[in-house]
Amino acid sequence: MSTVPNCPKCNSEYTYEDGTQFVCPECAHEWNPTSTDDREGDVRIIKDANGNVLNDGDTVSVIKDLKVKGTSLVVKIGTKVKNIRLIEGDHDIDCKIDGFGAMKLKSEFVKKI
Repeated sequence: MSTVPNCPKCNSEYTYEDGTQFVCPECAHEWNPTSTDDREGDVRIIKDANGNVLNDGDTVSVIKDLKVKGTSLVVKIGTKVKNIRLIEGDHDIDCKIDGFGAMKLKSEFVKKI
């Protein structure tokens, strides 16, 4: 009889122990059984340069000229970006900018309109 618990995320019985963590091979969820911190309910809050909370679908404005890496193009200050999508990572906004195409932006360089 196994003492390894089922995955708290997908309830898979195929979890295994890896050092001090438990790992689920089906959904790739990792958790520490001794931790009282339950990260499953955590919601990441992304804020703009002024501290306003951003949501998927918001319209934002660029607050400083941004050079586009690999080209000589510059996204000018005041450029409107419609229908943003929030993602994980360093550049936490995924969007399409007219004249530039798909792009990722940092939330610290935009303000909510």
